Amino acid sequence: MMASEEITGASVVRQTIVKNTEENVPELMIQEVMTSPGEITFRKIPVPVPGPDQVLVKIKRIGICGSDIHVYHGTHPYTNYPVTQGHEVSAQIVRRGRYAKKYEVGQRIVIEPQVFCGHCYPCLHGKYNLCESLKVMGFQTTGTASEYFAVDESKCTPIPPQMTYDEGAMIEPLAVTIHAAKRFDVKGKKAVVLGCGPIGILLCQALKAFGASQVLATDISDYRLHLAKTVGADNVVNTKENDFGTELVKCFGPDKADVIYDCAGNDVSMNSAIRNARKGSTIILVAVFGKMATVDLAKLNDSELDLNTTMMYRHEDYEDAIRLVGEGRIKLKPLMSCHFAFGDYLKAYQYIDANKETTMKVLIDVDPDA
Repeated sequence: MMASEEITGASVVRQTIVKNTEENVPELMIQEVMTSPGEITFRKIPVPVPGPDQVLVKIKRIGICGSDIHVYHGTHPYTNYPVTQGHEVSAQIVRRGRYAKKYEVGQRIVIEPQVFCGHCYPCLHGKYNLCESLKVMGFQTTGTASEYFAVDESKCTPIPPQMTYDEGAMIEPLAVTIHAAKRFDVKGKKAVVLGCGPIGILLCQALKAFGASQVLATDISDYRLHLAKTVGADNVVNTKENDFGTELVKCFGPDKADVIYDCAGNDVSMNSAIRNARKGSTIILVAVFGKMATVDLAKLNDSELDLNTTMMYRHEDYEDAIRLVGEGRIKLKPLMSCHFAFGDYLKAYQYIDANKETTMKVLIDVDPDA
């Protein structure tokens, strides 16, 4: 019996381990734990032994996203503490379970972090991203923020040799936008993206990749708008300085947009979409509302608008994301803000808080040599 070794105060978890005789794989590893909002500790625990259908991977990079920041601030509605984070991840397979034969040891992969039942109505109809008991690694179940991680082989997707681990860690958020773009047939259509955080800027690129004729992006930050236009948006509007409705007509004419994507996720953005959408057109909510919304449903009804939503992704979205990056049609590097060492996880959050406007994607280097 080998017990986990506490490093900075997290509760000790005792596990029985099988001695790991595989070359270059140690018996113990370091794992991140957010014990409470704003509090992160690290502990030594046994390297997990992969189950029959699992692989053991060495974690390379982890991206921090907006939902992670909500957990850090204690405002995520579906996460309890303590929790090990990490759902935007790239890794390399170092060991396989008995029945895990799809990929070879040494294969570079990304992980789909959804944990679904496979038996409910959505799962049985191919919509496992809507599983009735859906859990997500890093929120409702253990995330990948450790040196090694055991995961079902079915949740792994290979990445090509030319793709960096940095880019691999951004496939998960890109897949979110790929799925969102597919919720409306944008080919030849005019689209608006409200909000130019990482998801909004990735969505601008995804819409263009899927054939949108024009994309207009809005935000209140000139820095973010400049970045959006650099990588994909045809037009940008600072809605703090300009009236959105007026600028929408200037860009697209009196027929306005065919679809509006809300990537900001607040009452202001959604009401702006509803009040300025062309009658009979579509609004798609991409962002997660942090609190109960107060929006103008009377106007929504009066304009016979289709209010649609999008939730995470499925495997084909991962495949499309990897393909589009490989084809050079989506650029990820311009959104990479900075790197932090694994042991500086807390400093990464503090940096994000101090540089909200200019920070896009912060990456954690779990394996600094990768």
